[in-house]
Amino acid sequence: MNTNQLLDHLPAAEQRRLLKHSVQVLLQSGQRIAVQDDPAQTLLFPVQGCVSLVTPLDAHPLLQVGMVGREGVLGAQLLLGVAASPVTVVVQQDGQAWGMPAAVLRQQLPTSPGLRRLLMRYVMVQLRQSATAAACLHFHALQARLARWLLMGQDRARSDSFAVTQESMSHLLGVRRVGVTVAAGSLQAAGLIHYHRGWITVSDRAGLEGAACTCYAQDRASYRLVMKFAPDATS
Repeated sequence: MNTNQLLDHLPAAEQRRLLKHSVQVLLQSGQRIAVQDDPAQTLLFPVQGCVSLVTPLDAHPLLQVGMVGREGVLGAQLLLGVAASPVTVVVQQDGQAWGMPAAVLRQQLPTSPGLRRLLMRYVMVQLRQSATAAACLHFHALQARLARWLLMGQDRARSDSFAVTQESMSHLLGVRRVGVTVAAGSLQAAGLIHYHRGWITVSDRAGLEGAACTCYAQDRASYRLVMKFAPDATS
């Protein structure tokens, strides 16, 4: 089982001790592993696959406000003494994670300065990325937002190809399915992606980055600035 990028940046002795108190957790596509305002029971470090951070609003479908893969962690609010999840978390791509029960986290934090530092920095990363997501939704065109979303998915899949349906993309982007169909069709006509029966292949990574809104690069820069190391990427 591969490790999580945050865990990779812990001192070796601290990493071994924390993994000894963690368990392997399977992530299955469509699974809800956290519900907004419900207490989080486990700190999760994804190592494969990715999850969508979504939020409900009135009777509208869930809207994506973030994405987490092996570059991040779920449940970082536990560091602040807050159990309630700020978002709903839905598995987007099958994978695995290291899970540390909240009670174990409380026991380990006093002797885990590296973990405390990384969790505090990652909370800041999520604050910055949430602010960017809000502005992106308001100001940027759908095709550019879709290109950004596909790059984020490709990074976390760590592959040029990954599964996603137009229906799920429409819900996550907060638009009607026909809008996603048109935007994806334009990207495919430009030779940037190939989409067939729920399977996306990124054909031209550089071209897709050029078609994406500036939020993709901004999120990566924010991560690098705060965490002091770069997030994984396919490029």
